[in-house]
Amino acid sequence: MKYYNMNIAGLDRALPLCKVTDDLYIGAFVIFGDPELTTACAKELLARAPEFDYMITAEAKGIPLIHEMARLNGNQRYILARKGPKLYMSNIVSVTVHSITTAKEQKLYLDGEDAKRMKGKRILIVDDVISTGESLRAIEELIHSAGGNIVGRMTILAEGEATEREDIIYLEKLPLFNPDGSVK
Repeated sequence: MKYYNMNIAGLDRALPLCKVTDDLYIGAFVIFGDPELTTACAKELLARAPEFDYMITAEAKGIPLIHEMARLNGNQRYILARKGPKLYMSNIVSVTVHSITTAKEQKLYLDGEDAKRMKGKRILIVDDVISTGESLRAIEELIHSAGGNIVGRMTILAEGEATEREDIIYLEKLPLFNPDGSVK
């Protein structure tokens, strides 16, 4: 397996390169199980965050990050867009999403209580990696349908087209790769 070495929030990590298509590989960035990196990234992002009332992320890889950001920010409540409806959810709002790391079409679901909570509030979108922006678009749609006001979009790594967007705050650029491991 090939790896891409990078420094993220002051910590060195080796990201395994994973095949997306025959001519496109991505560096797999997974913060699950890495509390040192999660905490370092959460601190860095909070230092750059605009004022907000609530944060939101999509299930699942953004969960450790948003949880740590909320903890560091005084144990603030955060909102989670789920990949499937849960029994406790009512008055569900949903949108469809196509992510670069997901092989098929998915939906994101927002509990009606969380939608009420967001109405008229300043909402900060948080994710681990933003690439094509499809997951981001879906979360934006959920926020708009709930009547929330997006005040920022934050991610640890911006990949591909996301690196060119001026509306995304990120810590590092993650390049895309050729099959031989060279940067595209």
